[in-house]
Amino acid sequence: MSTVRSVKSAALPVFPWDTLADAAATARAHPDGIVDLSVGTPVDEVAPLIRDALAAASASPGYPATAGTATLRLSAVAALERRYGVTGLAESAVLPVIGTKELIAWLPTLLGLGAADTVVIPELAYPTYDVGARLAGAQVVAADSLTQLGPQNPALVYLNSPSNPTGRVLGVDHLRKVVGWARERGAIVASDECYLGLAWDAQPLSVLHPSVSDGDHTGLLAVHSLSKTSSLAGYRAGFVAGDQALVRELLEVRKHAGMIVPTPVQAAMVAALDDDAHEVEQRDRYARRRDVLAAAIRNAGFTIDHSEAGLYLWATRGEPCRDTVAWLAERGILVAPGEFYGPAGAQHVRIALTATDERITAAVQRLS
Repeated sequence: MSTVRSVKSAALPVFPWDTLADAAATARAHPDGIVDLSVGTPVDEVAPLIRDALAAASASPGYPATAGTATLRLSAVAALERRYGVTGLAESAVLPVIGTKELIAWLPTLLGLGAADTVVIPELAYPTYDVGARLAGAQVVAADSLTQLGPQNPALVYLNSPSNPTGRVLGVDHLRKVVGWARERGAIVASDECYLGLAWDAQPLSVLHPSVSDGDHTGLLAVHSLSKTSSLAGYRAGFVAGDQALVRELLEVRKHAGMIVPTPVQAAMVAALDDDAHEVEQRDRYARRRDVLAAAIRNAGFTIDHSEAGLYLWATRGEPCRDTVAWLAERGILVAPGEFYGPAGAQHVRIALTATDERITAAVQRLS
C-alpha cells in the first residue's frame, strides 16, 4: 500500500497569528466586541478613482504581461520621484508583483540563492524575511549593525525603514554604510519600503534616493506596496524597483513561474500611483488615529518606543509580551506580541492603527 509523503517545506515555523486564537477569543467576548489591532490590514474604502480604473479594465480576456504595462512602469517611476525624491530610475527597472509579501517570500529563490548563501535580516523583523530564506534553503543571520557581521559575505541584506514592527527610521548615514558595505562584498540590498509614505516624527529615505545611492542603483532593490497608503491589500498590488540587471533577472524567472499581476489590478495601480490626493487623505486618517491611540496607550502606563513612522505603535509595560497581550485582550483589544518579530521583542507588543475611527474610539475608552 502506498503512502502519501507529508511535505514540510524548509522546516517552516508555525504561522504566528495562529497562536493568538485564545487571546482573540477573549477579546471577541467583550460586551462591545473586539477591537482588532493585531494585523496591519486596511479597513478604509478604496478610493473611487481606483475602483473605476479596475472596473474599466475588467474586460481583459488575454494574458497580462509579466513586466507590466509601460504605463504602469512609468507611473511607478514618476510616483517614486514625486513622492520620495528618487531620480534616475529607468522604466525597465520597475517590475509589478503580486503583493510585496509574495516577492519577499520568494526573492531568495528567484535570485537563485541556496544552502551556501547567507541572508541578513534585522533583529526585529517582518517574519517573511526569515521564511523566504528558509524556502530557498539559505542561512539566516539577524543583525542590526555591520560590526555584528564581522567577515561574513552575505548574498542578500534586508533593510526595512520605516520598520515593521517598530516604526524605526534609519538615517541616511546608516543607509549609506549598509549600501557601501554590501557593495564591497557583492551583496544585494533589498529595502522593504512599504511604509515609506507614512512618516510622522522622522522622514524616511528610499535606498534609491540619491543621498543614499549616489545615483547608482547597482545591487539595490526597493520593494513598494500600495496596500498601506492606497488601501489596496485586497488587490495584491506592489512593485520592486532598482538595479536594472536584477529586475531583468527577476522578470525572466517570473515569466517562467507565471507570477503575473492581473491586467485590471495593473490599471488600478496606475490610478493609485498617478493620484496623490487619496494617499494624503489616507495618511491623514492614520495620523488622527495615531494621535488619539498613542495618548491612550501612554495614559494606560505603556511606554512607546521608536514608532516614528509606519502603521504601528511599538509599546511595552516592561513585562513578557504575552502577558500584555492577555491584559489587552481582557479589555477586548487584540494586538500582536513582539516575540513574533524576534527575541528582542519579548517585552513589546505591536499595536496597529488599522481600525475604523469607531473601533479606535472604543479602544481609547477601554484604556481609560
